[in-house]
Amino acid sequence: MQLALQIILLVTAVLMTIFILLHKGKGGGLSSLFGGGVQSNLSGSTVVEKNLTRYTIVLALIWIAAIVALNLLQAYNL
Repeated sequence: MQLALQIILLVTAVLMTIFILLHKGKGGGLSSLFGGGVQSNLSGSTVVEKNLTRYTIVLALIWIAAIVALNLLQAYNL
């Protein structure tokens, strides 16, 4: 059980990192420093951005649930 939760934790962490990096910059950050601010108006769709946000939130919830479950298993020595 712990191994399965650890694998889920690892996969969701990697996917969440990728999904967060796929979000377009909102300006003023590092993305605009390298020219991302100029191209942000030309590329991407708002529907794609909304779906990416939803997937990122779902992955974050799964990630948090895996952390809590692993901590409970460790606390009760199951």
